[in-house]
Amino acid sequence: MNASFVKASLARAMPKAYRLLGAAALVAVAAFATGCGRPFDVKTAPGLVELEHQSPDYDYRAISPEGVVMGVRVVDVDKQGDLEFWTRVTTLRMRELDGYALLGTEDVKSREGTPGHELRFGHDEHGKPYLYMLRIYVKSGRLYLVETGGPQREVEHYKSQLDWMQASLKLD
Repeated sequence: MNASFVKASLARAMPKAYRLLGAAALVAVAAFATGCGRPFDVKTAPGLVELEHQSPDYDYRAISPEGVVMGVRVVDVDKQGDLEFWTRVTTLRMRELDGYALLGTEDVKSREGTPGHELRFGHDEHGKPYLYMLRIYVKSGRLYLVETGGPQREVEHYKSQLDWMQASLKLD
């Protein structure tokens, strides 16, 4: 899910949320561009490599040779909307506008203990099943979107590496 994807979906589903997210994204991009650094720490697992120059869509992105990815995006939401709000916005967007099937949800925590929600989605591309997991955190006026996904078989193959990376995520 890239930034334009989020912006377009929120524009249709939640006009006020879209305006807020769009403005916040510009602030986040500007802050990143001026060298403020990432407001999180994540480790890249063996078998994946970190991709450089992924902004403004991602603040961090890693990929396996088979196309399994993990990405982190941070949006300054100026303390607008809590975890439940952003979870609901994302669920509606993915299910109702993009046709992803919601396979499950789970409460999660980042390494330093920030509560979050994980949404697990599935869909088919060219007859091949894909998995997409999204963890959502809200902390200190920022929305953290942590995405993992790829072809189902490959995601299952990299499960231990993806779990390790998720466990390494520390939010500032």
